[in-house]
Amino acid sequence: MAAANFLPSEDRFLCSICLDVFTDPVTIPCGHNFCKTCITEHCNNNDQYLCPMCKEVFTTRPQLRVNTFISEMVSQFRQSAQQKASSSSSEQQVSKPGEVPCDVCTGPKLKALKSCLVCLASYCETHLEPHLTASGLKRHQLIDPVENLEDRMCLKHDKPLELFCKTDQTCVCVLCPVLDHKTHEFVPLKEEYEEKKAELEKTEAEVQQMIQKRRLKIQEIKQSVELSKANAGREIAEGVQVFTYLKVTVERSQAELIKTIEENQKKTEKQAEDFIKELEQEISELMRRSAEVEKLSHSEDHLHLLQNLPSLSPAPPTKDWTEVIFRPSHEGTVVRAVAQLEETLSKEMKKLLEAELKRVQQYAVDVTLDPDTAHPNLILSDDGKQMSHGDVRKNLPDNPERFSGHIWVLGKQSFSSGRFYFEVQIEGKTEWNLGVARESINRKGPITRSPQNGYWTIHLRNGYEYFSAAGPDVRLSLKSRPQKVGVFVDYEEGLVSFYDVDAAALIFSFTGCCFTEKLFPYFCPGKNYVGKISAPMIISPVNQTE
Repeated sequence: MAAANFLPSEDRFLCSICLDVFTDPVTIPCGHNFCKTCITEHCNNNDQYLCPMCKEVFTTRPQLRVNTFISEMVSQFRQSAQQKASSSSSEQQVSKPGEVPCDVCTGPKLKALKSCLVCLASYCETHLEPHLTASGLKRHQLIDPVENLEDRMCLKHDKPLELFCKTDQTCVCVLCPVLDHKTHEFVPLKEEYEEKKAELEKTEAEVQQMIQKRRLKIQEIKQSVELSKANAGREIAEGVQVFTYLKVTVERSQAELIKTIEENQKKTEKQAEDFIKELEQEISELMRRSAEVEKLSHSEDHLHLLQNLPSLSPAPPTKDWTEVIFRPSHEGTVVRAVAQLEETLSKEMKKLLEAELKRVQQYAVDVTLDPDTAHPNLILSDDGKQMSHGDVRKNLPDNPERFSGHIWVLGKQSFSSGRFYFEVQIEGKTEWNLGVARESINRKGPITRSPQNGYWTIHLRNGYEYFSAAGPDVRLSLKSRPQKVGVFVDYEEGLVSFYDVDAAALIFSFTGCCFTEKLFPYFCPGKNYVGKISAPMIISPVNQTE
């Protein structure tokens, strides 16, 4: 039910449930009165039957009895309230504070509808009638009601202000040019009014144009934000596509990429919001000025326009938004993220490789050179750990195990299962060849190293060119020049891997190999070339990385 405001003495007509005037008042056994609908809903919505006012509990649903006395009192009260409302509506035409009262009314001053610039008086609807019907009064200029019509009289000569002094920029009467403004330039108020009105209209048009430009700028910014969102979505999608195949580190990088783009987007939107807020503030100021200008420019009162024009608020300071360029971009975000990811992955890869190298070093074996396989030009150390090329060919038996066409040598130890690892120092050498070979390899005449021929090796040529003997050779791109190479073999896995021990970096891996024979460590120190690469090739003890 609609709420109403009542005097305290009228509280007895209010239902304590809906707090409105009783409708169909009924009484319950405890003597309290309520609207029939209110008390019925109250009983329906509660587990116990109790009075909302005194809280008396009834064992059975209380019987409702119509209260005829209260019904009659409520009826009389409603009639009285309607009469009061009707009476107050007839007084609505009386002028209120801030409204212009009628100058003719002798009783309560009614609200004026128009002011006459000739009579210098304001009239209500009744007293305005002569100006609308009498032929002599019809020629008077009527305007919306204004106060202080005496301000339209010249204070010095007590004449209406009908002229405008362009020299002093003020309104004057017909006597002012003769007595006080003899050499000044004068025009009728209407002429100056038309000129100033045209200027105001021009100003208003300029203000509206400024408003329109700012609205267009807002639209441009909003479109840029939407485009930025689309670009952000595309960048995120590209980033997701780049990172999907990676593991834990990449997933973390993907999340960081999305977070970065979204933060950039938030910054973009915040910047846009700031621009929009500033633009809207300027629009608000311009609209306020526009309203002032429009109100003054629409005035038909010459004197009013000219008198109030100087007090018109100055144009608010505004920014030259043509110089403001809002071009958010997410270009390069993925590239930077991938570069950062590459650096992160490089560090993580180094850690992984260090851990991997440490793991494979656990399978280190003691390898020594087999002199029965060494080419006659090779010089082996007594402990079987070092080898180098000699200029003199030794006279050795040409047994089946010995290499005769290439300066190679095998290790004594062979492996036909499990995992094994060994390290070889090749510091200072410009040529070398290293790896493993199966037992049945050809050891006589020209040999091509390749997995098909039973060799899984890598080698250095010309001091800077690294290759894997993958048949044909595959050039390797290494970040650093290895000084010590580790060789790891997982026989069952079919894996042969080469590591740069000092850099803890993987050089190359042969994968998917099928081993069915014994495997032997394989070495080639390269030719001496008259002492140019005389540094020996050394099988080093394995010191596990920390």
